[in-house]
Amino acid sequence: MQNDFGSGKIWKIIFAQSVPLMFAQLVHLLYNIIDRIYIGHLAEIGPLALTGIGLAFPLTTLIAAFTNLFATGGAPLFAIARGQGDEERAQRILSQVFGNLLFSSVILFLVSYFFRRPVLYAFGASDVSYVYADQYLRIYLWGTLAAMLSTGLNGFINASGYPKIGMMTVFLGALMNLVLDPIFIFLFHMNVAGAALATVISQIASAIWAVSFFTNQNAVYRIDMTRILPDFSLLSEIIPLGLAGFVVQGTNATVQIVCNRVLRQYGGDLYVGVMTVINSVREILSLPVQSLSNGTQPVLSYNYGAKKYSRIKEGIRVSTLVSFLYTAAAWAAVLIFPRQLMSIFTSSPEMIEAGTGALNMYFFGFIFMTFQFSGQSAFTALKCSKRAVFFSIFRKVIIVVPLTLLLPKMGYGVNGVWLAEPVSNLVGGLAAFITMYLTVYRKLPADGETAYI
Repeated sequence: MQNDFGSGKIWKIIFAQSVPLMFAQLVHLLYNIIDRIYIGHLAEIGPLALTGIGLAFPLTTLIAAFTNLFATGGAPLFAIARGQGDEERAQRILSQVFGNLLFSSVILFLVSYFFRRPVLYAFGASDVSYVYADQYLRIYLWGTLAAMLSTGLNGFINASGYPKIGMMTVFLGALMNLVLDPIFIFLFHMNVAGAALATVISQIASAIWAVSFFTNQNAVYRIDMTRILPDFSLLSEIIPLGLAGFVVQGTNATVQIVCNRVLRQYGGDLYVGVMTVINSVREILSLPVQSLSNGTQPVLSYNYGAKKYSRIKEGIRVSTLVSFLYTAAAWAAVLIFPRQLMSIFTSSPEMIEAGTGALNMYFFGFIFMTFQFSGQSAFTALKCSKRAVFFSIFRKVIIVVPLTLLLPKMGYGVNGVWLAEPVSNLVGGLAAFITMYLTVYRKLPADGETAYI
């Protein structure tokens, strides 16, 4: 019954999918968050070391983008095939995604590792901050394959109807990271390099767990090694749908690069470090609504395949309402506790002071992120790939990047970087949601009919 998304109360199914996923992603977030907390509180070098890790963000985000290209493109198709009862097609999709994650991870590792120096300087590194960024990346990149397999395959575990096992995929690696971080950073005095090594070992453990789920003899869906070579008929379906997830992460990397360069120009390495903390806080606060969105997607996809459109509409309503209530509470928390949030990641009085006002500006109107997540989730789940890709590009590339470049020149300085985000949330979020409502929600037919969206 846990594999059947087509019967029972839709809100219970969504929460059954989302809650374990939320805990799993929360623990997964600890991979990097704990690194930053430990490093940010290192005596003397903490602020600069935090800046160095922030400079590595765009490259690690780019790796996540390629994971999404295949995983978030394949998982909805996998769920739709399950809803249609086409088990053979579901297994082919799984095998194809596994193969492409494998091949692309090797290419990404080689390019990133051997060109990391010019890339880091292009991302806004100074001669001082480059030292810490390089110490982190030259070890972290060795975990590229493990990171892509553990994250990419976990979406298929959840789409198979086993969110608790998906949660354990992440728990295993994250708990190892929690244990190994202080050992490598403080006991062995490896500092930034120790944080990277702990992360790589933990990612390998998660990857082994995820791969074993789809290769053991009792697996419902198994990776077929004879089908991992590129199948362009399947890739022509997977990649267009996965472009939305790819663009989300790719544009995040672009925004991070632009922000780091502008902040270094107008505020120096200190403000690049502040941006690292803001990104960390955003990841924490966005996690529940993102988990709800990700947990809703396979449920919507399954019911789309089963032509149960009334359940899709109900699922969209439930996820949007819960997301709105949560983001309102998160926004209130930032307004009340900005200094305390900064203090989690750094003990530098100068960084805390600079970051307190920055947090309030950056998270202003955080509730509008609800509409971005709801719109994107529905577009991706129901194979509306062009609209999903467009609104990913629209919010980040068309709104955030130009504002990040223009507002500091108009006299706002570093504050212009923080203000670009709430404007994009308002304009981009509402545009995505209204379009989804008019072109998807209202056009879903009666159950059992053929949908044209």
